[in-house]
Amino acid sequence: MISEIAVWLIFVFPIVSFLVIGLVVRPFFKNHYRITGYITVLSITAAFVLSLWALTSVLSAGAVEIGSQSIYWEPYSWLTVGTMEISIGIFLDPLTVIMITVVTGVSLMVQIYSLEYMKGDDGYARYFALMSLFTASMIGLVIASNIIQLFVFWELVGLCSYLLIGFWYQRPSAAAAAKKAFIVTRFGDFAFLLAILYLMFNADTFVIHNLNALDITSINYMAKAGLLGTGVITWIAIGIFAGAIGKSGQFPLHTWLPDAMEGPTPVSSLIHAATMVAAGVFLVARFFPLFEASNLAMNIVAVVGGVTAVFAASIALVMNDIKRVLAYSTISQLGYMMLALGVGAYTAAIFHLFTHAFFKCLLFMCAGNVHHSTGTYDIRYMGGLRRVMPWTYGIFMIGALSLSGIFPLSGFWSKDEILSHLLGHSGQLGNFMFWVALSAVFMTAFYIFRVLFITFEGNFRGGSDADPEGNSHGIKVHLVESQRTMIAPMVILAVFSLLIGFIVNSTVELGFISKHWLIHFLGGTAEHFNFPVAALSTTVAVFGILLAYLIYVRNLRFPKIFTQRLNFAYILLSRKYYIDELYEYILVTRLLHGGLAKILDWADRAIVDAIVRAIDRFGRNFGSVIAQFQTGQIQTYGITISIGIIFILGFYLFFS
Repeated sequence: MISEIAVWLIFVFPIVSFLVIGLVVRPFFKNHYRITGYITVLSITAAFVLSLWALTSVLSAGAVEIGSQSIYWEPYSWLTVGTMEISIGIFLDPLTVIMITVVTGVSLMVQIYSLEYMKGDDGYARYFALMSLFTASMIGLVIASNIIQLFVFWELVGLCSYLLIGFWYQRPSAAAAAKKAFIVTRFGDFAFLLAILYLMFNADTFVIHNLNALDITSINYMAKAGLLGTGVITWIAIGIFAGAIGKSGQFPLHTWLPDAMEGPTPVSSLIHAATMVAAGVFLVARFFPLFEASNLAMNIVAVVGGVTAVFAASIALVMNDIKRVLAYSTISQLGYMMLALGVGAYTAAIFHLFTHAFFKCLLFMCAGNVHHSTGTYDIRYMGGLRRVMPWTYGIFMIGALSLSGIFPLSGFWSKDEILSHLLGHSGQLGNFMFWVALSAVFMTAFYIFRVLFITFEGNFRGGSDADPEGNSHGIKVHLVESQRTMIAPMVILAVFSLLIGFIVNSTVELGFISKHWLIHFLGGTAEHFNFPVAALSTTVAVFGILLAYLIYVRNLRFPKIFTQRLNFAYILLSRKYYIDELYEYILVTRLLHGGLAKILDWADRAIVDAIVRAIDRFGRNFGSVIAQFQTGQIQTYGITISIGIIFILGFYLFFS
């Protein structure tokens, strides 16, 4: 059985890496910057090994119902506010150990990949220091037993993402993307903070039952037991979900995530696979009993998730930047997870989060490989890379098939679980969302294979040296496969993308693992394998792949004629439904520059500045009056003192 100290060390190892790199290596070993990468890899390897120990320990304790702890340690008291005690502790349940295993495992692969990818970069040491802190922040968020503790690491994850998105801060686009990510997510975080304050205002209700209003298990228990009013539960759940919307890039706070591609590709890989965006789904899952107690909150989660899944997938259909396609793909897949949570399929959502981490991470790594070779992320200037980058092509194919949900890859099992839950969900919402999710399956298969065919098939179109027309002007780009240091972690992730779904959640009982292991471990009940649903979703995905093949490999004329007739739809999608422009017009131009900014500017000048100027005038004028008495003549001072003494004596004699 794992000890409490060992669990804390999962968090401490990356923190120590951050401190050693930042305080020791960077100032004193500037000529040995490569050691920073090895320090990070070593620390996260240690954290990953301890995460596996935690996983086996919770496994041995047996599966439990959602929201209860398998291994419990008394939290440490931090401070007391009135009747509430803010504590720091570890919440080690099946959800926790699954998440820390994914976070440390995926982060380890990303750090190994980064050793070669970031080679020669001026910010090499700074990069690995921030990546260590980023990983530690996510681990701290996952293991938190108190909502204040969780919120602290929630904000620290946001800070790290800001620093890593703007890693190349010399580029105006990177600096702007970092600011955008930080500002947009603040809207959701503010609502999350309001939910925490609302919990504090209702602390007396918790105290009556000898519970803590900030303890995660107490909050979930109060919700499940019906000890909180429905209105209170709904508002708290909506506030928490708003925070999740911001971090997970759900509609309408999704606009920061595609722009976050300005950071290094390994950063994008980690953000999209296992850290920041996964934090939003984890947050809803952590408080799932609270959400279950409110039908309105559950319906909001389901609708937002369903809309996001289709909305983002439709934009990905026309994007030409390979990383932006993957970014919108992540938004869409997170919408899938939120949709599953909204209809009560908690275990299916976490299962998809689990499988998605592996294939999305390797897809971003493939994008990094392609960029290293061609010098561009624009797929229009690629082509023909299958012959010169066979490893990258094969790994991208595995990731694309898994993302599309093709049997027997991991994405197939988790998507099938979600679709089966949607079809079995009572009410019209579940049936409607089933068809919404199925339409997203078609678009997902189409856009990811569109990228694959344009990038790897056909003839090379010039890379970064091509002009806007795709002509290379005779300039040769050095097309080579990536180094083994970059390929090795991708192969490992590809193996997981191939097998992990079948291993952890198949209907077959293997010698070392039981049927539907992950679902049962998370405390849920697995849906029976629904062959018609699986066949339908696979058929839809195959049609999406086939359509992409006909258009981008066989150059079929009919789809091109069709798209020309619907040019307005293409423009709408390529401009991302004009949402960025809408925000720019309403929030920036009209609200800030137009009304609010003018009001604040007037208040600053007419009120704040006026008060400051009045104090200044009073001080100067009063000082000039007092200065009249400072003549420098001793006889004047003597007369003044004498008059003062006489006045004091007279006052004393009169009132005594």
